[in-house]
Amino acid sequence: QVQLVESGGGLVQAGGSLRLSCAASGRTVSIYAMGWFRQALGKEREYVATIRWSGGITAYADSVKGRFTISRDNAKNTVFLQMNSLKPEDTAVYYCAADPTTMTMRSSTYDYWGQGTQVTVSS
Repeated sequence: QVQLVESGGGLVQAGGSLRLSCAASGRTVSIYAMGWFRQALGKEREYVATIRWSGGITAYADSVKGRFTISRDNAKNTVFLQMNSLKPEDTAVYYCAADPTTMTMRSSTYDYWGQGTQVTVSS
């Protein structure tokens, strides 16, 4: 089992920045990739970014490419999402997730999920 705890959400004005963290514990050796997803009120959960645990290969949704950066600190079992140039449409609950076998944008492949952290961007 892997446990994930997100932090770093909050309220920010458009154009501002936030840095989300996701601390993993438990059987972290089983993690192949970590992902960030988000879900706005009344909408489906959508993919944001992924990073391969070993090697650090990254991928992003087109909507955040160039504004968000995913990174990891393997020694601390922590994944980060640096969010710059935030827009009101980035407002959502952000979830981190761990996938034991693949690096993908499909939420269905991720076995472990955090509780989520709210990000609100005001205009």
